[in-house]
Amino acid sequence: MRLLAVRITYCLILLNIINGYSQEIIKQQNDSLPSIIADSIIQVVDTVPQFKQPSPSDTVQMKHLIAKNDTATMPLNLEVKTFKPNPTKAIIYSAIFPGMGQIYNKKYWKLPIVYGGFIGFSYAISWNGRYYTDYSNGYKDIMDDDQTTDRWKNFLPYGMDPESVDKEWLKDVLKRRKDFYRRFRDLSIIGTVGMYALCIIDAYVDAQLFDYSVLEMAR
Repeated sequence: MRLLAVRITYCLILLNIINGYSQEIIKQQNDSLPSIIADSIIQVVDTVPQFKQPSPSDTVQMKHLIAKNDTATMPLNLEVKTFKPNPTKAIIYSAIFPGMGQIYNKKYWKLPIVYGGFIGFSYAISWNGRYYTDYSNGYKDIMDDDQTTDRWKNFLPYGMDPESVDKEWLKDVLKRRKDFYRRFRDLSIIGTVGMYALCIIDAYVDAQLFDYSVLEMAR
């Protein structure tokens, strides 16, 4: 019995020692946990950047930079002038040289008509004038009494003898053809003058009605 009591006592002492050691370990863990959490919180707080209150000078510089950038990115409103021909200039240009008024009015599609008309009239004047001159010289030679002037013989049919020709008939033929070519030569000259005047009038009308719109008049 005595031995059993000693053993029980020994066991109780050992349990008390183990219980005390475990409580000491738990106490140490509890004591270290707040310090670790506190240190972590302090470190996190330290890593958060502190907000600096802007000074008045910084605000002025910021506004200046913003205003500067705004002016740099503003779209530029360029004034585009629309072309409006002057009728007086159109008349002067067209009077100086045919077709210049149409070029001034930017009516380039009319240039072939203008220059084609002048080329046609010029050819008509040259062609009719040449035949008129030939028949006029032949008619003058056959009407005078000078035997040395015989250009009228150039208008005789091939193989006809100049001595046997009927001069009265030939005079009438030469006169009619001379008048014919003179009339068409004169009409070609009149047509050229009319074409010149028409170019001036056309340039003036185009300049006056340059911005004319049929749709606006219909409204």
